[in-house]
Amino acid sequence: MVYWLVSLPLLKGRRDHTWELLQEKTSYGQQLSSNAKLEVPELRVGTIDTLLQHSDDLAKMMIGTEVIVSKIRRTITDIAGPGALATLKVENLPVESYLTRFRWDEPKFPLRRPVKETLEKITEIMAHLEDDLKVKVSEYNTVKGQISAALRKAGGSLAVRDISAVVKPQQVVDSENLATLFVVVSKYGVKEWESCYEKLCDFVVPRSSEHVTEDQDYVLMSVVLFRRVVDDFKTAARVRGFQVKEYVPPASEAAEVPPTELSLNQLKAEGQAKQSALEAWARTAYGEVRGARPVMPSSRERWCPQQQNERHWLHVHCG
Repeated sequence: MVYWLVSLPLLKGRRDHTWELLQEKTSYGQQLSSNAKLEVPELRVGTIDTLLQHSDDLAKMMIGTEVIVSKIRRTITDIAGPGALATLKVENLPVESYLTRFRWDEPKFPLRRPVKETLEKITEIMAHLEDDLKVKVSEYNTVKGQISAALRKAGGSLAVRDISAVVKPQQVVDSENLATLFVVVSKYGVKEWESCYEKLCDFVVPRSSEHVTEDQDYVLMSVVLFRRVVDDFKTAARVRGFQVKEYVPPASEAAEVPPTELSLNQLKAEGQAKQSALEAWARTAYGEVRGARPVMPSSRERWCPQQQNERHWLHVHCG
């Protein structure tokens, strides 16, 4: 579906005559196009040289505008799928209806304002929307990255995942003098661990090591020792190639939900909220971009700057 913005000479000085001739040649019986009148107000264009300069400025601005529109459309497609583009609106109207029922937005673009200032206003609106788009997409992508990292961490091996989801409270000895450490040991190194963990440093509780869980490559072991030698034990374990994992006990109010799962659920909720907010903003921004182009033709429209009292502007829809 293609829309052209065209201007036609006023035949016999009458708009209705030009309109009837266009309908006769292209619409009535021919079905070559569906036409709609475009009401263009009298603009302060100045001299012909000024008008030509504005035409050049307009062409440059259109390139930037189409880039912003493409970014917004791509954002909506990424979030809601290609089908969402068909539901976009401008000023609460479907895009086709907005095009064929266009009315100049006098409060936003006063006719008393020179064309140069109108173009500057449109450029300012475009720049503001582009900056907002960058910020909002960046925020959304940041949360998406955090969710992906959390999923990898939750589903990875014991060497990289958070152990809070697999350690049960009864497996932890925590008192004024005693502490429990959790150590990731290669399956090939379990025998070595069992033979040496009591000797890694002083004040390790004998026969306190227990099997917590395992995956394809690693085993998670626990060990109880005096708090004052925790740092010494960690250093000696690293030398042997054992990995001491940090364990953060869940808060009492969230005891039924492992911290990793709780954090992931929070991130997913935040991601969903960011996604919904970004889609709503993108839909609104699309309407603002289209609405901020009072009579600007896109790359699919024909632009013929002429003196307005000699031309008649129309939308032509070529099916």
